[in-house]
Amino acid sequence: MSVFESSGSSRPITAVAWASNNTTCPSQFILITQTEDGGSGNFIRGFAIKSGFYLCYSKDLSGGMVVADVKVITDKETIPHGYCYIPEFLEPKTSVGKKKRICVRMVPVGSVTTAVLDLKLTAKNKTMVQQYTCLGDMSGFVVWCLKGQFSTPAPQAKPRSVSLDMRSLSLEGAGPPLPLKPSNPPEASTKFSRRRSKLDTNSSEEAVYDSGNHSNIHGITAMDGVPFSLHPKFDSKSNTKVSVSTLNDIRIKSVQDIENEYNYTFAVEELAAKRICPSLSG
Repeated sequence: MSVFESSGSSRPITAVAWASNNTTCPSQFILITQTEDGGSGNFIRGFAIKSGFYLCYSKDLSGGMVVADVKVITDKETIPHGYCYIPEFLEPKTSVGKKKRICVRMVPVGSVTTAVLDLKLTAKNKTMVQQYTCLGDMSGFVVWCLKGQFSTPAPQAKPRSVSLDMRSLSLEGAGPPLPLKPSNPPEASTKFSRRRSKLDTNSSEEAVYDSGNHSNIHGITAMDGVPFSLHPKFDSKSNTKVSVSTLNDIRIKSVQDIENEYNYTFAVEELAAKRICPSLSG
């Protein structure tokens, strides 16, 4: 299987950076410690070199950005529009050379279908990496990148526990009955609430706010203890019989009659909306 055949399922690179070693390299980054021909990936070369800097990259998609392109430019070139220099995670006494620098173009993951999938290093003028794009040489190394289509991993749903009541609502065939857990029945209440007792009693001597009972004080309203009765003028009408002639005088309106009666053009509101409010002077 070729590289491009498998690139469809590859995850894109989301960040590129410099790091001195595994200690300074962030946990989500991969440090390129070796070249394709087995040499050291340290960009600082020499005898008994204790510090240096390595190229590293990340494929963590939590930030929502991917690397769409990588370039190696010289200090005399202007950084292209939309590109930025890669960050540095280095030791205090270590610095990256500025004669040639690496810059990347970051884009949202949902805006592109192709991105940078891999980075490799080779010794200068020794090894060719098939199907990779040569970005240029830097400090005796040649930087290569692979571009192609990528696929983001589909989010997986978290498993949920199904309760007994939800299982009983299943559309599938009913299985064997599940044993019910024993529970303590609620104790029978022998006390009436203050609201019910005050509606049933006609005694005006009992206070609404009893100093000896503060448990239901938030359930007491201003209508507690007030008897319900109709106004006398309505009470007299309820005892009289309605004649048939009175019922015949009632007119049943049609839908069109109701629309004509309550038709409103909203002209006043339209005039107010078109009116320009005067500006406030400070």
